[in-house]
Amino acid sequence: MLQQFDDRNRDLVVNINGRLLHRSEAGVSPFDSAVQGGDAVWEGLRLYNGRIFKLHEHLDRLERSAAALAFVEVPSREAIVHEIRRTLVANNMRDGVHIRLTLTRGVKITSGWIRGLTAAARR
Repeated sequence: MLQQFDDRNRDLVVNINGRLLHRSEAGVSPFDSAVQGGDAVWEGLRLYNGRIFKLHEHLDRLERSAAALAFVEVPSREAIVHEIRRTLVANNMRDGVHIRLTLTRGVKITSGWIRGLTAAARR
């Protein structure tokens, strides 16, 4: 079933590495580890009446997942909560909101595929 567009999301502001951007301007590097190999952890959170449901339980799980995958750099809990709140304020959101919180290892130096292709081409 195809998703139906919700007009309330037309001017959605997203937060990428602390930058608040209109949805049409948002993007991540093609070298980001999530793009290159799905190397990310994420949590889906809900906002009800200005409160994020089970926020600390979600952040506990996010931290455990990042540790299990040996992520070296994980933002502090305070920094994550701050950025979530900034994003909610920028969107004037208080209730009935789904938040997709994604943490990646960040930008890789090069694509593994390109490196592999280059190695094969040298043979």
